[in-house]
Amino acid sequence: MPDSRTRLTDLANRRILILDGAMGTMIQRYDLTEADYRGAAFKDWPSDLKGNNDLLSLTKPEVIRAIHDAYLEAGADIIETNTFNGNRLSQADYGLGAHTCEIVTAAARLARDVADAWTAKTPEKPRFVAGVLGPTSKTASISPDVNDPGARNTHFDELVQVYAEATRALLTGAVDLILIETIFDTLNAKAAAFAVDQVFEEDGVVLPVMISGTITDASGRTLSGQTVEAFYNSLRHVKPFAIGLNCALGPDLLRPHVEDMARIAESYTTFHPNAGLPNEMGGYDMTPHQMAEHIAEWATSGFLNIVGGCCGSTPEHIRAIAEAVAGQPPRQPHCADHRMRLSGLEAFNVEASPGPATD
Repeated sequence: MPDSRTRLTDLANRRILILDGAMGTMIQRYDLTEADYRGAAFKDWPSDLKGNNDLLSLTKPEVIRAIHDAYLEAGADIIETNTFNGNRLSQADYGLGAHTCEIVTAAARLARDVADAWTAKTPEKPRFVAGVLGPTSKTASISPDVNDPGARNTHFDELVQVYAEATRALLTGAVDLILIETIFDTLNAKAAAFAVDQVFEEDGVVLPVMISGTITDASGRTLSGQTVEAFYNSLRHVKPFAIGLNCALGPDLLRPHVEDMARIAESYTTFHPNAGLPNEMGGYDMTPHQMAEHIAEWATSGFLNIVGGCCGSTPEHIRAIAEAVAGQPPRQPHCADHRMRLSGLEAFNVEASPGPATD
């Protein structure tokens, strides 16, 4: 059987691929209790565990399985593992750092089983599993103390170790690709990409890598201050299978930044916006029809290769999006740009020089 990159490339050249939607939004529908999160294995755990959605892959696997199943039934080609906080730094908040690999591997295997079952039912529409590496609960570029701008609560080498551990656990669960997502600090993402590459080299594995940044507000910048193009320049050396944006904004406010990424990306693009902005109660009001209308325009404008939903999105949103982009041609990645492309907070692209004048 061809490897996952070959299969995904073949599909991405023919049509727009559908990513799944929000995991947390769907978990909230189950109204789970502290006891549900603990299960039998963590019944006597000394700290509260409610809210640790990643742990549910061990303690309530039937819930996670049902959510994956609903997204695949809605038309998703790619489902994301329930591992947004599946790393030692984030799990340490619950005292579960030592259980990270167990949690991540269980999540990957759950997604693998559900995806394989759907592929067996519909072999003409193969399903894929994206192993998620989230941003962690720490930031390598931004001080957590307003009184000490130089303070940091993690550093590059620690992040590399944390991401390498999570990557190996995802590989143990047999994912098809790695998704480094919801990037608010580019240095964290660079550590993740370095760790993934290191694991691939050491373990003799090569999978497609997707990268997805987060524009935090109407400024059009990540939390660590970069514009879309600066963010792209910082990570294009990874040669990702797809690069794009997710979270924070709905499709209406994210559109100009989607256009920017589609304009410059030499790889495929991937976008999964929120279902609008949260309301006063923390919920999301954008309906599946409204969200699909925006996404349909992205498709006709030639921005899309992979698209799904983030916070507030549900299988109903994904079904509407899949129907809205069906039959639309996928975006064609740009040819390699061999200019020197540098980045600080802004992009700096060095144009070719005509060379010194001669007599």
